Amino acid sequence: MSTPTRTAWIPLGPEGQEGYLALPPAGSGPGLLLWQEIFGVNAHIRAVAEQYALAGFTVLAPDVFWRSERRVELGYAPADIERGRSLMGALQPEELRADIQAAAAALRARPEATGSRLGAVGYCLGGRLAYFTAAHADADASVAYYGGGIHDHLALAAGIRGATMFHYAESDGHIPPQAVESVRAATARPGNSVHVYPGTMHGFNCWERGSYQPAAAALALGRSIEFLAEHLF
Repeated sequence: MSTPTRTAWIPLGPEGQEGYLALPPAGSGPGLLLWQEIFGVNAHIRAVAEQYALAGFTVLAPDVFWRSERRVELGYAPADIERGRSLMGALQPEELRADIQAAAAALRARPEATGSRLGAVGYCLGGRLAYFTAAHADADASVAYYGGGIHDHLALAAGIRGATMFHYAESDGHIPPQAVESVRAATARPGNSVHVYPGTMHGFNCWERGSYQPAAAALALGRSIEFLAEHLF
């Protein structure tokens, strides 16, 4: 069965960074950076890229681990989790910031990315990177799903110009409730929001994980698309 989206891996800069590009049925739309979990730009993230492309966005999912290993594609077994954590641990803050800015510049330069606005959405590790995109690449709208470690970087919040949305699980072994509330307090301003989903665990958006919760995933997706459409189209 054919899909109305078009996809391809594309270079993001002269050093070898790459990203997975998904174009909407119309062929163009507002640019949206999609940031991976620790499992790489795997089949799930590529499907999410196409999901947002079907909603009208030009989506780019950068390969975050490219400096260590290109096009990492992991599953969700314990060994995959350990491998992903190892790759995440090898990320260097200054290199990561440079890669975020390079990906944002590459997407903004694409002819298929219409208008001057840029969005970001990410999951787990990628949730933190979506927040960093707001802080370091001047994204107009950013959505972070259960982004671990955001509460350790709240000094950045005062300098974020664009709108932000955060999705959290009620029972997350990686992100305690007090961390969620600190994010809520630091980012509180009109247009921003923090949502906590009752009865959910970390990873509730991923249909390939045991923690998948379809009702919460659908509600969060609807909120995210409405939010991004409002700020990017």
